[in-house]
Amino acid sequence: MVKKIIDEKKINAIIEGTKNPSKRTILKVIEKAAQKKGLGLEEAGALVNLRSPELTKKLFEAAGCVKNEIYGERLVLFAPLYISDFCVNDCAYCNFHKSNKTFKRRKLTLDEIESQTRLLIDMGHKRLLVEAGEDPAHNDIDYVVSAIKRIYSVKTEKGNIRRVNVNIAAASAADYRKLKSACIGTYQLFQETYHRKTYEALHKGPKADYERQLTAYDRAFKAGIDDLGLGVLFGLYDWRFEALSLIAHSMYLETAHGVGPHTISVPRFQPAPTVTLRPAGRVSDNDFLKLIATLRVAVPYTGMIISTRESAATRKTAFKIGISQASAASNTTTGGYGETSRHPQFEIQDDRNLSEVIGDVVADGFLPSFCTACYRKGRTGETFMNLSKPGDIHKFCRPNGLLTFAEYLQDFGKNSFYSKGNELIAFYLNKIENEKLRNETKRRLYEIKKGKRDIYF
Repeated sequence: MVKKIIDEKKINAIIEGTKNPSKRTILKVIEKAAQKKGLGLEEAGALVNLRSPELTKKLFEAAGCVKNEIYGERLVLFAPLYISDFCVNDCAYCNFHKSNKTFKRRKLTLDEIESQTRLLIDMGHKRLLVEAGEDPAHNDIDYVVSAIKRIYSVKTEKGNIRRVNVNIAAASAADYRKLKSACIGTYQLFQETYHRKTYEALHKGPKADYERQLTAYDRAFKAGIDDLGLGVLFGLYDWRFEALSLIAHSMYLETAHGVGPHTISVPRFQPAPTVTLRPAGRVSDNDFLKLIATLRVAVPYTGMIISTRESAATRKTAFKIGISQASAASNTTTGGYGETSRHPQFEIQDDRNLSEVIGDVVADGFLPSFCTACYRKGRTGETFMNLSKPGDIHKFCRPNGLLTFAEYLQDFGKNSFYSKGNELIAFYLNKIENEKLRNETKRRLYEIKKGKRDIYF
């Protein structure tokens, strides 16, 4: 089974065989990438081995065009919510590792989860990513499901959380069925590193089981979860190997289940208070942007996520060449919103508040979006793939993005970039080619100004 998903020998051979690609080869690959049908591993291998600044610029331009043609100008924003840092694993890159005795572990009560949710809603968030360590005694699936249900139940004058995505440890099919019943959005599980020896060296505890981690998506599919998010922690091993492995894993999911990943996340290793690991595979800023562009053109239909592990400057460039989703105003401490104590899972590099992030996104001409319509209308799994692959998902994304951003402006933006934001809405409203859809979007925008909320296509 494992070799069907990740064939290390094959991937290493491709990396070696595509070293020093010719200009003609790169231009041919970029030309194919522009067709938005994806790339094979050998073609992606040429891109990860690309060194020429001139050709790298062309790759970035192509990736930006692919992203724009499929996902458009929108940038979906969300925040993580850490509900427990109890963990039975000793992962060398994570501050929540079991042997860390420098802080008192914390598991939020349902009332504390509600309090944290209220704070996030009152910032302007509509989408959350629930995070918890692996600890069957403290963080069992019933606790996670109860947390999700409590989050959905919270409503304030500023609205509510409309979609909860989840990032928890690999689980059984029975637990995944419980997770599915809680109406989650995307289930994320990062392989951390696809290189088996490195993986096994960096993990102790249940998570050290490489195969359990790698095959978790198959169990999730069997349990009815068809909306999955892949990812690795770049820096633990050669980023070229990791990028090709993500592409290979995406191909496997399509072949085995008929559905590729809804998202691919690209977290990069960052220090943490008790983490002594200094990984040999550290990724430069230029290579980090190159891997984002490569993944964008190789798996064009997938949403791509960047976190606040990256600086504002790096994120600014990444938004232009492939990223379609980003965390904002994040706190990586359990129950950390509104509190001063800091026991983070990792250090963040972009500590701007949500309003500051949105202001900069608007200044760059992107459309901030809090859209959750696809999940709520059943546009997941195969349905989502059938819309995203030909670029048709954009027809839903732009109107829904406009509506959610209009909500944000009415509720949060009147004292800062209200005018600039409304100018942006007017600009992209006129970009809707279908006259009937454009007029209906315009009508709904008017309803939002009059006080109506949560309108979507």
